[in-house]
Amino acid sequence: MNTTQKILNRALLNAKKVTINKDSKIIFFSDLHKGDNSYADDFAHNLKIYNVALLDYFNRDFTYIELGDGIELWENKSFEPIYKAHETTFNLLDQFHQKNRLYLLWGNHDMEFRNPILVEKMMRSIFTPKNIIAKQTYFDLEYHESLLLAIENTDENIFAIHGHQADYMNYIHWKFNRFFVRYFWKYMQKWFEIKDPTSPAKNYKNLIKVEKKMNQWIMNNQNQMVICGHTHRPRFPDPGDIPLFNDGSCVHPQSIIGIEIVNLKISLIKWHDQFDESTGQNKTIKLILEGPTELNKFL
Repeated sequence: MNTTQKILNRALLNAKKVTINKDSKIIFFSDLHKGDNSYADDFAHNLKIYNVALLDYFNRDFTYIELGDGIELWENKSFEPIYKAHETTFNLLDQFHQKNRLYLLWGNHDMEFRNPILVEKMMRSIFTPKNIIAKQTYFDLEYHESLLLAIENTDENIFAIHGHQADYMNYIHWKFNRFFVRYFWKYMQKWFEIKDPTSPAKNYKNLIKVEKKMNQWIMNNQNQMVICGHTHRPRFPDPGDIPLFNDGSCVHPQSIIGIEIVNLKISLIKWHDQFDESTGQNKTIKLILEGPTELNKFL
């Protein structure tokens, strides 16, 4: 058994169990790469679109699952300037958290969050609890490597993960890659528009390699349905194909892409701005790119 298979097997074994049913409403986003609102902050371009979408999902009682790389900690050494740059967005996430409708996974760009002590330290750097209730509210935030969404009254489940587990350099040697991105490629991108070779989103050969490894693991595990991110390439298979889904990213040009599960049906969706002739202004709207398709066709 190769290293990738072992890593994914361990992630499946240790996944946090979450039960879903026909009443569950879930939105998956990943790869936001929230930065400090500088030239390197890719998320800043889609900030308004994302916040409109997130508020809509909160008001419609969705559960929010972030499949890793929510925060850009390769290009930024500290969380505090990121929080200050995107405080409105973090406040929206906190509303989901208060309603127990928030699940956060760590990816390769925020892999530090696999350490719960560091997560609490991060929160304490921003919030000072005034009493025990406030302490419990702010410091029970958890990051997970993976989730196993178990469908109520069935033996079926969905494995949710960031996806860098199938990317050896970005899982095992993520600190090495972080060093080059932080001190080298970040500036090469700015000055010469050179693409980061450590990222599957900017390296097609690496992207295909990651997808092949994920496909192989799925076939080795009785066609286990997987929803992931990491490559930034949206993926919505046809029923009967290998059930590997990818929710895209939130740093696509002028749009964000994600996956919804509603009434045990799955859809690939896109939020973007569209000019409204009646008002003469842009309006943020949602498009369904694929689906909705019944989950049982993939399980």
